[in-house]
Amino acid sequence: MQLEQIAIFLENKAGRLAEITQILAEHGINIRAMSLADTADFGILRLIVNDTDRACQVLRDAGFTVGRTEVVVVAVPDRPGGLASVLNTLTEAELNVEYMYAFSQKSGDTGLLIFRIEDLDRARSVLQAAGHRLLSGEEVSAL
Repeated sequence: MQLEQIAIFLENKAGRLAEITQILAEHGINIRAMSLADTADFGILRLIVNDTDRACQVLRDAGFTVGRTEVVVVAVPDRPGGLASVLNTLTEAELNVEYMYAFSQKSGDTGLLIFRIEDLDRARSVLQAAGHRLLSGEEVSAL
């Protein structure tokens, strides 16, 4: 279940986020999930999109610094304890979560948790063995 996100480094100034979303829109690239972290001088925008290769290319062509990182997406019931169950599985396996973000498809249905974990192959194995459902890049793109 391999899935890549893109990370875009951007100046922390008005209009930069809008510029990125406009570029993606003009090229028919749909954002499926996003996270933005900032400091005083720059931000890191993490995106899962429906066409990772094309998104990287058009953003690089526009002068942005873009990286790719493999992540794990776990589908959980959208109810209290869904996230705790996944985190407990990772904790028991002594796997460190570097960062995560989440989104839901429809309230009360399914939440999707996106994790960057130090040992992705082991994390996938542990999560699947515990009965957690992992999504592929194709499944996330089709949402």
